[in-house]
Amino acid sequence: MATQLDAGQAVRGELVADGARLATLCSGDTTAPPVLLVPGYTGSKEDFAPLLDPLADAGLRAVAIDLPGQFESPGLPPGSAYGVADLAAVVRAAGAALGPRVRLLGHSFGGLVCRAATIAAPQQVESLVLLSSGPAELGGARRALIELLEPVLAEGGLPGVYAALQSVSAVEPGTPPELLTFLERRFVTGDPAMLSGMGSALRAEPDRVAELAATGVPVLVVHGADDDAWPPAAQQDMARRLGARYEVVPGAAHSAAVENPTALLRHLTDFWR
Repeated sequence: MATQLDAGQAVRGELVADGARLATLCSGDTTAPPVLLVPGYTGSKEDFAPLLDPLADAGLRAVAIDLPGQFESPGLPPGSAYGVADLAAVVRAAGAALGPRVRLLGHSFGGLVCRAATIAAPQQVESLVLLSSGPAELGGARRALIELLEPVLAEGGLPGVYAALQSVSAVEPGTPPELLTFLERRFVTGDPAMLSGMGSALRAEPDRVAELAATGVPVLVVHGADDDAWPPAAQQDMARRLGARYEVVPGAAHSAAVENPTALLRHLTDFWR
């Protein structure tokens, strides 16, 4: 399996958008059509690492970002809510910095953010990929875990939350030590306000499928066959309501970009052609 450390020839950099400084991983010719890759809750730009060079080889400029407060991107001003609308404004500005129209891909919570950006400014969006993202608020075990960890975040900060997560989640056998080191460093260097705000937004997002459909922007809904966030049936129904293309990545759960990047890339490049 690929990992978040497999970034190939991608170059680290920074993009300034709506006053926010966003850490980036970029691959491809700067004159090529841009693709903006937006991570999910607790994620980062590295979650797209195995896709970057192949997308460049396909003739695209791939730009993955850390949202404000994630990993290497500074947080928003004190008191910011880190809601979907706040972050969508940043994503719109990031897209505008890359070109007049951009292909957007949002993973999980990033999909909700990209959806809001598309609804607000469809003229800026060439197409939208919703990767393992759902029609409305998150439910199930992942929602319950966020609620369980709220008091831990308040008392122990990000290190406390990370330790609590490790106590309930078994490490996959054979995980490279350097990847474990990266995952911990990424988590604990984030902004606590970001984690709290995104967690609240994930549990309050309304169903905006009809609004997205009304934009007329082409949409691909794609997820791992064993996705354990939004149920696959809910994502399939969302695609039906959108009149969107719908694909399933075999051998993957919620993070198809690292669990089966080859199959995901095939769906992405077919859609973007």
